[in-house]
Amino acid sequence: RLSTPEQFKEILLKVQQDGSQVRLKDVARVELGAQSYALGSVYNNHPASAMALKLAPGANQLKTEAAVRARLNELSRYFPQGLKLVYPLDTEPFITLSIHEVVETLIEAIVLVFFVMLIFLQNFRATLIPTIAVPVVLLGTFGLMSILGYSINTLTMLAMVLAVGLLVDDAIVVVENVERVMTEKGLSPKEAARVSMDEISGALVGIVLVLTAVFLPMAAFGGSTGIIYRQFSITIVAAMWLSVLVAMVMTPALCASMLKPTHKGSDRGPAAWFNRTFDRLTNGYAKGVKWMIGAPIISMLAFVVLTVLVGFLFIRVPGGFLPDEDQGIIFGQVTMRNGATQEQTAAVNRRITDYVLKTYGQYVQSVFTMSGFSFAGQGQSAGAFFIRMKPWDQRPGSAHTTMTVSREIMMHFWTDPEAQIFAVNPPAVMELGNATGFDLELEDTGHLGHDALLAARNQILREAAKNP
Repeated sequence: RLSTPEQFKEILLKVQQDGSQVRLKDVARVELGAQSYALGSVYNNHPASAMALKLAPGANQLKTEAAVRARLNELSRYFPQGLKLVYPLDTEPFITLSIHEVVETLIEAIVLVFFVMLIFLQNFRATLIPTIAVPVVLLGTFGLMSILGYSINTLTMLAMVLAVGLLVDDAIVVVENVERVMTEKGLSPKEAARVSMDEISGALVGIVLVLTAVFLPMAAFGGSTGIIYRQFSITIVAAMWLSVLVAMVMTPALCASMLKPTHKGSDRGPAAWFNRTFDRLTNGYAKGVKWMIGAPIISMLAFVVLTVLVGFLFIRVPGGFLPDEDQGIIFGQVTMRNGATQEQTAAVNRRITDYVLKTYGQYVQSVFTMSGFSFAGQGQSAGAFFIRMKPWDQRPGSAHTTMTVSREIMMHFWTDPEAQIFAVNPPAVMELGNATGFDLELEDTGHLGHDALLAARNQILREAAKNP
């Protein structure tokens, strides 16, 4: 029947003979407490109440997070005084920065492509035609992505960056061939464009078929690899086919309307020097190829040596699924000895927070710890911590990356007598495990019992600890 602290304060405990009353508020402090004390959360050593949100399959993180933040900002107006809303764990900044970096790379690629074409074609009109094809093809690719239900993410944008260098090839082939036909046969731009397309249309289709054969099979990969690279593959193949369509429809029309009959250039100036230098390189390359054709035994021996060297390096270079990245977040796990209380776990969490804030305070935004919860399960002897680093531009250098900081935290607490403390860099794809690295399972195939299994585990950990 009672629901507020004020109602509980009025509970009658005793009535004296003189009629005076003793109520609960007279002998006790009455306040609203937690519904459950199985979990405890602390933010920078201040009491906190935690709420975790996880995306539903197929949801867009940026849209979802914007909606959640807007709603929480509305609700925060009704918070009691002294209660503050914070975000100790947030993967949105890394996603946004990744997209921003890829967009910058895309713009740089387009600019580089323009200048490279201008240097080699040495004709502004001829350079402008392939450059116009870039935004047209990208626009069409975005439209296909929308139809297929794909979003603008790091994988699709990476495909766009790679496609920029490939999609202009088709337009360049058309422009160069039109100029060649105009020069050799003395035709008008319109007639030259018609003759040129009769000559190279098959080659353009062949180019895109080869590229499709390279990238499309990636879309058929199974498991997590297929999920990761499917969007990349479909995006780049779509851009390639659209580039061929543009090269066969729009580029000839632009050539017929924009190009002018070519005239022999001057023998002086930077362009002439570049042409002479490039001609010397071309002639030297042609002589080298001619010599290799004339010496087949030496050429085959060189080919075998190169093949063996490639195989040797392929075996020796370390392999990995996805590269580690500094996402601005560090995950941590605390495992106490059996029988440890939640207060003891919380004390270890406080020591971790104090060390991190004292050692890396100028590079750390917050340390959020939990008692009673970890990635390995729940219980009084389990704990977890989440470190949010400051923005990347505020912690330059490799010494302040999440990989380095997590490793130093591990080394500092490696010999801690109270708990096993692990600090790890999150995986490149959040749902693919809790940390980077590998999983190790130990199985008692000989039925030696629990004690023997633990002894073997401890032996493996001791050996692993010897590796710096």
